[in-house]
Amino acid sequence: MPEDRGVTDAITIPLWVDLLAISVAGAQGALLAADLRDRQLDLLGVAIVGTATALGGGFLRDVLLGITPATLGSNWYLPVAVFSALIGMLLHQVFRHLDWTITVLDALTIGLFGAIGTSKALSMGVPIIPAIFIGTLSAVGGGIIRDVLLGVPIAMMYVGSLYAVAAGAGTALLAVTVRLDVPIAIAAVACVVLTTLIRILAVRFGWSLPEQRALARLSLPRGRALRARFVLRRPKD
Repeated sequence: MPEDRGVTDAITIPLWVDLLAISVAGAQGALLAADLRDRQLDLLGVAIVGTATALGGGFLRDVLLGITPATLGSNWYLPVAVFSALIGMLLHQVFRHLDWTITVLDALTIGLFGAIGTSKALSMGVPIIPAIFIGTLSAVGGGIIRDVLLGVPIAMMYVGSLYAVAAGAGTALLAVTVRLDVPIAIAAVACVVLTTLIRILAVRFGWSLPEQRALARLSLPRGRALRARFVLRRPKD
C-alpha cells in the first residue's frame, strides 16, 4: 500500500490556463520541426510533432499513474495542440523574433506541467520520490517524445540549459513544502516560480551541468607501469 496516501489534493487549474500551456508547448515543438528543413516534414508531420510535444508529458504521467489520460477527457486538447503546432510552423519567422518571450512562456509551461504532475501523483498516494519523478517527466516528457520523433539527440541528456534540472528542482520543492503542510496552491506557485527562474537564468548565463568525465588514471611510480591484463608467471623450480 502506498505510504503517502492522502498527502494532498491535486492542484486544479482553469481549463484556459491548461490550454494556453499546451499551445506554447505545441508551438515550441513546431518551431524545432520547422528548423529541420532537411527532414522535409509535411503538414501532418508538423502537427504530429507539435501535438506530441504538447500532450506527451501529461500522457506519460497518466499512464504511469494508471488512469485515463486527461487529454482524452475533453474535446479541446487535441484540436488546440494541432492548431498551435500549425500556427508555430506558419509563423516561424515571427516567433523567432520573439525568442525571449517564447523562452519565458516555455519556462512557465514546464513549471506548470511539473506542478500538476507532482500534485496529481501525491494526491493518488504516490510516495514523494516517485511523485517528483512523475512530475519531472510530466514537464519534460513532451520534449523527449519530440526529439525521438524528429530523430535528433534528446536535448535533456546533453550539456545544455538545465531543462530537466529546473523541472526537478521545482517539483522537489512542491513535494517537500506539501509534506510541511503548506497549502497546495502556495506550493504549486513556488514550484512554477523556481522552475521558471532556474530555466531563464540558465538560458541567460549559459548554465549547464558538467560534461561527463572518467576518473583520471592514477600515476604510478617510475618504472612500474599498470597493465590491463594478467601476466602468467612460470613457477619457480
